[in-house]
Amino acid sequence: MSPSTIIIITLVIGLIGGAAAGYILHRIIEAKRLAEAKDLALRILEEARKEAQVTKEDVIIQGQKELLKEKKEQEREAKERENSLKAKEQKLAAKEERLEGKLETLAQKESSVIELEKRLTKSERELEDREEVLGKREEEHERRLEEIAGLTAEEAKQRLLQEIESRTRHESAKMIRSIEMEAKEIADKKAKEVIALAINRYAGDFVAEQTVTAVTLPSEEMKGRIIGREGRNIRALEAATGVDLIIDDTPETVILSAYSPLRREIAKQSLERLITDGRIHPARIEDIVAKVEKEMEVKLRQIGEQATFDVGVHGIHPDLVRLLGQLQYRTSYSQNVLQHSLEVAFLCGVMAAELGLDEKRAKRAGLLHDIGKAVDHEIEGPHAVIGADLAKKYTEHRDIVNAIAAHHEDQPAETIMAILVQAADALSGARPGARKELLQNYVKRLEDLENIARDFDGVTKAYAIQAGREIRVMVEPDRVPDERTYLLCKDIAKKIEDNLTYPGQIKVTVIREKRASEFAK
Repeated sequence: MSPSTIIIITLVIGLIGGAAAGYILHRIIEAKRLAEAKDLALRILEEARKEAQVTKEDVIIQGQKELLKEKKEQEREAKERENSLKAKEQKLAAKEERLEGKLETLAQKESSVIELEKRLTKSERELEDREEVLGKREEEHERRLEEIAGLTAEEAKQRLLQEIESRTRHESAKMIRSIEMEAKEIADKKAKEVIALAINRYAGDFVAEQTVTAVTLPSEEMKGRIIGREGRNIRALEAATGVDLIIDDTPETVILSAYSPLRREIAKQSLERLITDGRIHPARIEDIVAKVEKEMEVKLRQIGEQATFDVGVHGIHPDLVRLLGQLQYRTSYSQNVLQHSLEVAFLCGVMAAELGLDEKRAKRAGLLHDIGKAVDHEIEGPHAVIGADLAKKYTEHRDIVNAIAAHHEDQPAETIMAILVQAADALSGARPGARKELLQNYVKRLEDLENIARDFDGVTKAYAIQAGREIRVMVEPDRVPDERTYLLCKDIAKKIEDNLTYPGQIKVTVIREKRASEFAK
C-alpha cells in the first residue's frame, strides 16, 4: 500500500472512532438528562400529590361548611313554613267557627222566613176574600147610586172632573192674577224708569223716506234727450238701474220711482252725471251706471264705518260693516233702517248701563239687530233669522246672535240683552211719526185685530182704538165669569202675537159689565 492510502485509511479510522466516541458521549449525556428529568418529574408529581391532598381537604371542609349552612337554612325555612301553616290552620279554624255560626243564624232566619211566608200567604188569602166581598159591595153601592142619581159611573166621573177643573181654573186664575199683579207693580215701575230715561236721553231727528226721487233738469229740452230716439235712452237707463223714470208735465223735473232707495240713489247720481256730461246714449249710460255702482260700494263701506264709529263699537267684520252701510238705503214703513239701528243701539246702551250690564255689547247687538234686512231680498226667511245666521257666520258672540234672532220672537230669548233689543226696537218703531203704512194695510190690520178677538167664546163686541194700539173686548157676563176675563185677556193677547205683525205693542182690555134696570111707574 502506498503511504497516502495508509494515511487516508488512518484518517477514516480516526474519523470513525471520533464519531463513535462522540455518539457514546452523546448517549451518556442524554441518559444523564433523562435521569434528571425523571427525578424532576417525580418531585413535581410528589408535590402535586401533596397539594392535591391539601386542596381535597380544603374542598371537603368547605363543602361540609356549605352543607351545614344549607341545612340550617332549610331548617329555618321549614320552621317558617310550619309556623305559617299553623297560622293558616288557626285562621281556617276561626273561619270554620264563624261559618258554623252563620249557618246556624241562616237556619234560624230561614225558619223565620218560612213562618213569615206562611203568615203572608194566609193574610193574602184573607185580603183576597175581603177584596172580593168589597168588590161585590162596591158594585152593589154603584148600582144603587146609579138608580138614585139616574147617572152612570162614567157620567158621574165626567161631572166630577168638570167641577174639579172649574174650581182649579178659578183658583189658578186668582193666584196667577195676584202673583202677576204683584210682580208687575215692581217690574213696571223699574221698566218705566229705565225706558223713560232712555227716551229722555235720546231725541233723534226723523225724516220719513219716500219711494220716489225728483231730479231737477237744466231745461225742458233735456227731457227729450233723456228719452232719446224712439225711447232708447230711457229704456237703457231703466234696464241698467232697475228704476222707473216718470217724465210728465212737471216742468224741468224727472221722477225716479223704485222701492229700493239704493237703486234710486244710483239712478239719481247716474242721471245727474249724464246731464252734466251731456253725452246721453245707451253705451254711455251703461258706463256711467257701472262707475256709480263701484263708487257706491266704497260709499256703503264708509257709511257702515261711520255708523260703527258713532255707536262706539269696533272689531266688526268688514262684510258686516258693508251690509250696515247698505241699510242706509233700506226702509221699513218709511223709516230708514240704518237710522233705526242707530237708535236701537243707543237705547240698548242706555238701558244696559242702567241695569248694570255690558253697555258695549248691548250697543253692538242693537246696531246689528236688523242686519238681515240688507240681504232679505236675496235670501228667503225672516230677516231676524237671516241676520242671526250672518252674525254667527262672522263669529259674533252667541249672546248677540240670540239677540238678533229673538228681537221679533222668531227664536226664544235666552239673555236679558235679547229682551233689551226687543224693547229698544219697539221704542224706536213706536215713536210718533217714526213709521207709517199704507191705508189699506192699516185698515186690514185693524179688521184682523177685531176678528181675532171676536173668535173667542163669550165675546160680543171688539173695537180696535188708538190707531190699532189698543183693542177693547166686550163679553157676555152670564157666559164669562170675572175670573175667566183675566185668562181670556191673556189668550187674546197671545193669539194676536202669533197671528199679526205690528210695530210696538197692542193693549188688550176685556170688559165684563152686568147692568140691571127697571122703570118706576
